[in-house]
This record gives sequence, structure tokens and C-alpha cells, in this order.
Amino acid sequence: MLNGALLFHAFGTYVVLLRDDFGWSRTSFSLAFSFMRMESGLLGPVEGWAIDRFGPRLVMTVGNVLFGVGLILLATINSLLEFYLVLLILALGGALGAFLPISVAIVNWFDRKRAMALATISLGFSAGGLVQPAVVAGLEGLGWRQFSVFAGIFVLLVAVPLAQLVRHRPEDYGYLPDGATEEQADLDRAAGRQQVDFTARQALHTSAFWMLAFGQSASVLVFGAVSVHFVAHVTESIGLTLGTAAGAIMLMTGVMVVGQIAIGGFVGDRVNKRALIVVAMLGHTVALLILAFAASLQMVLLFAVVNGLAMGTRGPLSQALRAEYFGRTHFGTIMGFSSLVMMIGIVGGPLIAGLSYDMLGAYRPAFILLAFMSGLGSIFFWLARPPAPPPPEPEPEPEARPDAAPHVAPAPAGG
Repeated sequence: MLNGALLFHAFGTYVVLLRDDFGWSRTSFSLAFSFMRMESGLLGPVEGWAIDRFGPRLVMTVGNVLFGVGLILLATINSLLEFYLVLLILALGGALGAFLPISVAIVNWFDRKRAMALATISLGFSAGGLVQPAVVAGLEGLGWRQFSVFAGIFVLLVAVPLAQLVRHRPEDYGYLPDGATEEQADLDRAAGRQQVDFTARQALHTSAFWMLAFGQSASVLVFGAVSVHFVAHVTESIGLTLGTAAGAIMLMTGVMVVGQIAIGGFVGDRVNKRALIVVAMLGHTVALLILAFAASLQMVLLFAVVNGLAMGTRGPLSQALRAEYFGRTHFGTIMGFSSLVMMIGIVGGPLIAGLSYDMLGAYRPAFILLAFMSGLGSIFFWLARPPAPPPPEPEPEPEARPDAAPHVAPAPAGG
């Protein structure tokens, strides 16, 4: 919730306030957001390995300390270069402190209702959008510098202690996923329901890994462009106030909650996850076309409903499907490598929209192009068929014990 409320959902409001103070271009803000997400993407494989190796608690603790310090430092910037450097700290802290470590923990503790578990934990990010009117009121009332200091202190006092509650794997504490008993686990194995477990290397050799990664990259094109440019677009192109724009974000995230729980969670555990994701991606396409031609508050609200429902459906299902395909033992590392591909989308979306406005004076061409690319992403997800189970890892050769007696062949009978 804190990550979404104070960084991702609030970024568009910071764009408007910082532009008014410093006069920076839209492309400058697009580059800032893109660099921030690029760092998170490049960090992905290392972060995933660290989570699998040391557990999510340590990684989250370090991340939230950096996130809190980064918010405090944001209040001190006076140049575009300083803004970029602080955003790198915020990106590092946000990546380590929230999404991937929590996802790894959830994937390890839940199996049968994994989609619902991921959808429920995603409510925190949605709640960050629901509180945007309060965040905007704080930014406008206190000023963005003073608000950033208070926000950073709040993260250090709240998020860092909360990270200590996170546990990595149930087996470390004498449990099994879903609270199952050993007898239930034996019955699952006997019925052929034993989970597959790919290593990162094995996953990278499957077409399913790449189709999921490219499909998710297309989906975050939409997320990135909307996160950076939605507020600026609706306030300048349509003439809405900052408060009204914050209300639209609140509506979008409220509908996202419905998508997460009702569709991504409840329905996703019972029907074909891949088919639901394809429908959600087509929803992104429709939503962006609505935003591209929006000329009234009613059309903006329609965009918020359609896009929020699509985001809520797609988010938890993408993670649940990846865990279903590749297992949980190396999920963090596999997800980390996926983030390298997803980085293309999260970096490209804001850049395309920013360049469109700076060069053509309008966001519409960019939104139309991004709508087409979102539709292309639905094809990638449809092609992401379940991979064949990986071959078993070769058994290690037994090591000879130094104290073992040498083998002596028995003497022939009658010898």
C-alpha cells in the first residue's frame, strides 16, 4: 500500500507539481520513470536470486529503508540530475521492499488458492490508489517537499517493522502449503498432482517463459504510460482539476479491487487463467482507445472502470500462472529474469507517450499505438501453453568416504 500510494500512484501528481516548479518537459519525466523501472528490471535476476537464497524478510527490510530514505532525499532536489539520482534510490527501495519479495512468499505458502492469495495481497497496491485524494491533498497543502519528508519517516516507522513479519517457506516452520498434512501431500502425489519445479535455466529454455514475459511486457506498457501521463493528460487536454484526476484514479483502483478479488482471485482459481488474462489484455486495448478519444469526464470515468477491471484481473493471474507453470522453489529467480523482458514495456510506455506529447502536442497517437501493442500482448499470453515437465536433475555421484575399507573380492569357492 505504501509503495503504491507514495510512489507509483502519486508519480503523476509529482509530475504536475515538479513541472510547475522547474518547467521540465514531459519527456524528462518519462525518462525519469523509465530509468526508475529500468533499474528495477536490471536488478530483477539478482533480486530474485537473493530472495530465493536469503528469504524475502531481509530483502524487504533493506528495500524499505532505502525507500524511506529516498522519499526524504526527494525533498532536497533542485535539479533534474538530482531528481534522477533520487529516483534510482526510490526504484531500488521500491523493488526490494514490496512486489517481488511478497509474491515469492505468497507463492510458497499457497497452492490450491494461490490466485486468490495473490489477489488479496495485491489489494495493498490498490489501496494505495484509493488514498490518492488524501495524498494529493497532502502534496498540495503541505507542499511536495514537506510531504515527502513526512512520507519517508512514515515508511521507516511502519514498513520496516512490518517486513519482519514475512516468512519465506512453510517447510521452514514445520508446515506445508495451504496448511496441508503429510497425508494430504501423499494423496496428491499418488494422484499425480505433484508440483513441477523448474530451475531458472530450465524455465529460460521453454517458449512459455518468453510468451508470458512478452505478454506481461505489453501489459505494463499501459501501466507505465498511465502512471506517468494520466494526470497531465486529463488536466490539460480535458481540463479536469487535480482533485478530479485523483478521484478518477481512486475509481480505477476501486474497480481494480473488484477485478482482483472477484475475477483474478475467485474465478481465476476455478477456470483457465490464461483465457482470463487474454480477455483482460483486450480490456486494456479498449480502455486506451477510450482514453485516446476522451473529451469529457464521463469518458475518463469509463476508461477508469474498464482499465481498472483489466488490471485487477491480469495482475494476480500472471503471477499465479507463472508459478503454476514453473513451480515455487526457484520462483523468485525465474520472476527476476522475467522482469528483464518486462522492463521493455515499463520503460517504453511512458517514453512513447512523452515523446508523442512533446513532438506532436497530443497524447492521442501514443495511446492508439499502445492500445495496438496491448492487443498484441493478448496473443503472447494465448500462445503461452503449459511447458512439458523438466527432465529430472542428474543424481550426484556418491563420494567415497576416506575411512571406508577397500573392497576385496571374495575368494573363489574351493580356492
